[in-house]
Amino acid sequence: MKLVTVAGPPACGKTAVIVKTALALHESGVTTGVMKFDCLQTEDDERYARAGIPVQKGLSGSICPDHYFASNIEESLAWGAWSGFDILFTESAGLCNRCSPHLRDVTAVAVIDVLSGIEAPRKVGPMLRTADIVVITKGDIVSQAEREVFGTRVHQANPRARILPVNGLTGQGASEFARLLRDESAETATVTGSRLRYPMPSAVCSYCLGEQRIGAKHQIGNVTSITLFDREEADR
Repeated sequence: MKLVTVAGPPACGKTAVIVKTALALHESGVTTGVMKFDCLQTEDDERYARAGIPVQKGLSGSICPDHYFASNIEESLAWGAWSGFDILFTESAGLCNRCSPHLRDVTAVAVIDVLSGIEAPRKVGPMLRTADIVVITKGDIVSQAEREVFGTRVHQANPRARILPVNGLTGQGASEFARLLRDESAETATVTGSRLRYPMPSAVCSYCLGEQRIGAKHQIGNVTSITLFDREEADR
């Protein structure tokens, strides 16, 4: 089975892209399934089910979605293999733009939409910069010039990635994306012992453990402080 990790900012069109791509793969005889990772709530699993795509979902709750992904990717892969899929997609939302749910030797896809702003590719971080394929969505809403400039910014952020425009509504571009995954992705026998492409966001502090009070005396662990001015000089 082939494993494909898909990540991107919220509402960029990840689910729509996966649905259209999975349907294109089904037409060529390739079976697919989706493992949907999210935080508090999602109805995307129902959307996949309506399209006839087998799906499971996992909600991380108060835990960072990336950490939840790493803790549950082995079980997800086992479910995909047990189900007999040819390709298993994992979908993870990049809520803080610092997310990095990509594994070495596993096809990594980042989804980003042109409406997120011309500077967005520089802000997204590891989930775009370490991806093998970058899918650009919602290009039909802007001009050709804007699409070209945005594509250039994506290339600057990740020069080695394949860049593909895909329309999540019409499915335009999904067949080419499906062909890449079908013909050029490597199979994944196991993820046990695999390594992340980039370290995850780290925070082991009092707030991670449920602290709600503000103030330095309540802060312990991995805490980063910002210095905006010299307080001693200001006090004088």
